[in-house]
Amino acid sequence: MNEIAAGWFGDLVRGIVRAIELAGIAAIVGGGLVASALFARALSRGSAFAGAYSTYRIQLGRAILLGLEILVAAAIIGTVAMDPTVAGVVALGLIVVIRTLLSFSLEVEINGHWPWEESRLKAGRKERA
Repeated sequence: MNEIAAGWFGDLVRGIVRAIELAGIAAIVGGGLVASALFARALSRGSAFAGAYSTYRIQLGRAILLGLEILVAAAIIGTVAMDPTVAGVVALGLIVVIRTLLSFSLEVEINGHWPWEESRLKAGRKERA
């Protein structure tokens, strides 16, 4: 690829990655603000603190999960398109592992069980119904 095309392509990819990163940040911040507003509204309407807080944590966790998934997508695009070197791929791998562990722990925190227990729990609910 010639230098002019590489520069133009690089600028385009950087702009796309930046837009996706901003979307991830917006998902976290916006979701956090909405969850906080709903929590405050629930408390102002006399909801029990424990229930409102539980709902707040779930909504906040979902916003963070969504934002992390979007940020991982940005990291993948940026690394594959801009820095397809071994060092870049290793850095991407570390980023994905760290963010996946964060997402995994948030998922457990939100749902209260391991993800692989979902089908067993659903089957147990059907048997009781």
